Amino acid sequence: MKSLIDEWKYVAGSKYLRLIFIGPLIAAIFFGLMFSKNQISESHVVVIDEDHSSYSRQLTSKINASPYMKVTNVYSSRLNPETLLANEQAVAVITLPKELGLHQQQGISTNLGILMDNTMPSGLTGIRTAIQEVIQTENMTLSMTRLIQKGMDAETSKGLASPLSLQQRMLFNPTTSYVSFMVIGFVNIVVLMITTSAAGSIVPRLRQEGKLFANGKSPWQIWVRSVPYAVLSTISLLLCYGLLKQVGGMRFEAEPYLFIIPLFVYAFALSLMGLLIGYTAKDVSKVNLRTNFVLYPSFLATGIQLSPLAFPEFFQISAWALPINWLNRLIRGMAFRDGALTAYSQELGALLIIIGVVSLFIGLLVFREAGKANPSREPLVNLDFKGAFDQ
Repeated sequence: MKSLIDEWKYVAGSKYLRLIFIGPLIAAIFFGLMFSKNQISESHVVVIDEDHSSYSRQLTSKINASPYMKVTNVYSSRLNPETLLANEQAVAVITLPKELGLHQQQGISTNLGILMDNTMPSGLTGIRTAIQEVIQTENMTLSMTRLIQKGMDAETSKGLASPLSLQQRMLFNPTTSYVSFMVIGFVNIVVLMITTSAAGSIVPRLRQEGKLFANGKSPWQIWVRSVPYAVLSTISLLLCYGLLKQVGGMRFEAEPYLFIIPLFVYAFALSLMGLLIGYTAKDVSKVNLRTNFVLYPSFLATGIQLSPLAFPEFFQISAWALPINWLNRLIRGMAFRDGALTAYSQELGALLIIIGVVSLFIGLLVFREAGKANPSREPLVNLDFKGAFDQ
């Protein structure tokens, strides 16, 4: 217990106590406000109307009425799409060909063209679905009108023109809010970076101060020093999630008193991993470089910006060794989908396995260093006795 008390005293007077709260909270406020209005509900599009008919103007109005698109300009002749999409004033060009209105009256099929700028895919959110909905609705309306004109009743004509209809509903993140995956990912990465660096500095600091085995050579004396970092990281993350819920409108359905359990298990696994990474570092300045081996894979391959299913199977399996991989799953499961704690025993079990394996390696390193320290003192004792007999 003396090691734990010593570490708490050190943490209380160190920069870590300020960083673990100020850093993630600033990230939560900054990114939360930045992406609170993230959804592009009306992507800017340009229409090239080569028909100049009343029907083409009606169709342009319907495109503009879509909640996903906004017509910024209408041109009367064909232009180079690179010119129209320059300066990012629009993300798509829709072409209405000549004789569109005439073909509509004659019942002849017409091809419409849409060119989309995919350099920034997020700008195309909803455009494909929106244009398909406009075309589908227009086709059904035109078909039903012609069938009714031929004497068919409205219900029968609707059944012939559109026998099947699709109703879809987006669950858990219906507005595709970036706060629920990108922003919370940034916050988790900030905490990971601060915690692994601080926990990784424990052993090099104690070694430089000559206090590594001051309280005994048991691995427990080193292992228990990670507890303050786990506790403070847990509190910091919980505060950040609450702030994101208030500032950024993040969905968080789990009860905080239940979610704090997996959160602490994750923070403890993270602290121990930092302790292991920095154990053999010669000095504190070398620790930050080592933490990059956890930081970058955690950012890229654990589902912060992309679903892990988008990666090859090798990378998906490699991510199992990273604690944040299981935290992201717990957040998506418990916080976003309102899942019960008992439903995520696999994720909790994986974190406990990480804790066990990392603790084993820490114990082996402690025993090895303690074993090397003992023989080095014996020759000094022998030399002292030899000198005494010579006298």
